[in-house]
Amino acid sequence: MRRMQSLIASSVRSRRIVFAALVAVSIATLMILAARALSADGFGPGDLALLLLFSLTTPWLAVGFWNSVIGLVLMRFGDTSAFLIPEAARQPEPTVIAASTAIVMCVRNEKPDRVLRNLDTMMGDLDAEGWAERFHVYILSDTDRSDVAAAEQQAFEGLACKWAGRFGVTYRRREVNTGFKAGNIRDFLERWGDRHDFMVTLDADSFMTAAGILRLVGIMQRAPRLGILQSLVIGMPTTSAFARLFQFGMRLGLRSWTIGSAWWQADCGPYWGHNAILRVAPFKAHCAIPPLAGKGILSGDVLSHDQIEAALMRRAGYHVRVLPEEDLGWEENPPTLIEFLLRDQRWLQGTLQYLFFLGLPGLKLVSRIQLLFAMLMFIGSPAWIGLWLLATAMLATQVGAPSVIDADYGAAWLALVLTMWFAPRIATIVDVLCDPVLRRGFGGPLRFAAGVVSETIFWLLLSPIMWVCHTLFFLGLPIGRVAGWRVQQRDDHSIGWATAFTRLWPQMLLGVLGLAVVAFTHPAALPYVFILVAGGPALAVPLCVVTSWPGVGLALQRIGIGRLPEETERPAALSRRAFLAAAD
Repeated sequence: MRRMQSLIASSVRSRRIVFAALVAVSIATLMILAARALSADGFGPGDLALLLLFSLTTPWLAVGFWNSVIGLVLMRFGDTSAFLIPEAARQPEPTVIAASTAIVMCVRNEKPDRVLRNLDTMMGDLDAEGWAERFHVYILSDTDRSDVAAAEQQAFEGLACKWAGRFGVTYRRREVNTGFKAGNIRDFLERWGDRHDFMVTLDADSFMTAAGILRLVGIMQRAPRLGILQSLVIGMPTTSAFARLFQFGMRLGLRSWTIGSAWWQADCGPYWGHNAILRVAPFKAHCAIPPLAGKGILSGDVLSHDQIEAALMRRAGYHVRVLPEEDLGWEENPPTLIEFLLRDQRWLQGTLQYLFFLGLPGLKLVSRIQLLFAMLMFIGSPAWIGLWLLATAMLATQVGAPSVIDADYGAAWLALVLTMWFAPRIATIVDVLCDPVLRRGFGGPLRFAAGVVSETIFWLLLSPIMWVCHTLFFLGLPIGRVAGWRVQQRDDHSIGWATAFTRLWPQMLLGVLGLAVVAFTHPAALPYVFILVAGGPALAVPLCVVTSWPGVGLALQRIGIGRLPEETERPAALSRRAFLAAAD
């Protein structure tokens, strides 16, 4: 047994060395090409500044590229789950559920009917499987609105009465949401954690199938050193145009990325805070996160707690892994651009707090790299905006473009950057086109191709809008502007022009001014600047408004743009959930 463990550990070390070497070579190649491209007329201080800014974006590009390449190889050959997690190999006999599992749903000022139908469907399916007595549902509320609290109490007491004698249900509301979601979970652990072996964590917009929950529990039972098992979370079918396009892109990119990263991360995998199963005892003992000391902007309770908890679980000697299967559960994505950006800013603020945990004693090296890498994802945004603004200023002061950038090296650099940027999507596109079942699931080759083209345009517009938003957040930190934790609007709704302009005028102004400078100085470069960076901010307001219109979302649904396999052949659990929604 020890020899086998040693061989496995050696294999993981070899993977990480190979992956690090590939990433290092890729970063070096990007930097050399960029330096050559910028040396068309010497290499001055401006060129050096551009190169330094670009260097901040290269880790994300290189890691994403190799994650995708490795992910594609693993997707095309063999049982990916069993390769990454031996205990995930399909069993010849149904798993006997011996463990006690808490299903933990965290809510705050949510409409109770949404939470109710998700839970009721899951509970009914688990009861039909014959394992209801091995589970207990906890609705952990941080609601601070009296009207919502009253509706919650009525709804969840009704749920408890409905399932009395068959399924345990506990509803608890805190008066003060100390520690936000992590504090909510900690309160559960202190009160009821010792009653259970595992807990399945869910957000208010989470939905998991009974088969998915039972699969997670079965794997945890077979792997006693597994502390956290994260499922692959995918978007739920929607009629919102914004969410539809966004989650189609996530569906294209997430699986190859996740599989590739799981290949080298191995037992230091991610935790995304929901649609996962955790081993209660070590999580309670080792994963508490105290508030950050001081009075600074990033002090106090940690907003993005999940990846820190994963690092702490691994430090305690337990494995953290991801199960890259797409039929375990879903989540609802923000229905509008404004809601998406608000959530994104909260993630940004929470991720910056990782800075205070990088030097935590005892963390595994890969855990530290993951925390740093998460920060670099957001730090790359002001780097891209800086590249755009500085390059525009340099271009505007030059007589001709060749004095700023070498055309041959510049074309090679741009082609490599775009390939790396879109590699996660390209990998999944290849996988879908090679699989007849997947092609049919996405609506056939024509609908799939139309969805890919539409989402690519959407992503080219959305990405720089996010970069500007992140940059403005960084600029606001010195004056104390932070995101905090706000109530999310999850239902489809239209955004008015005035509201969109009020929220997005900085993006629009920056995009329009950037395009105007290029148009007046070097109009030949205008299409490239528009497509690659300035078009999204310039069109931020109409993009926000149009993608919020219900009619646009319904039209995309009817013609099959952004179709997911769950729409082509709806899983039974989603059908039962939809029936409950229609009955409300």
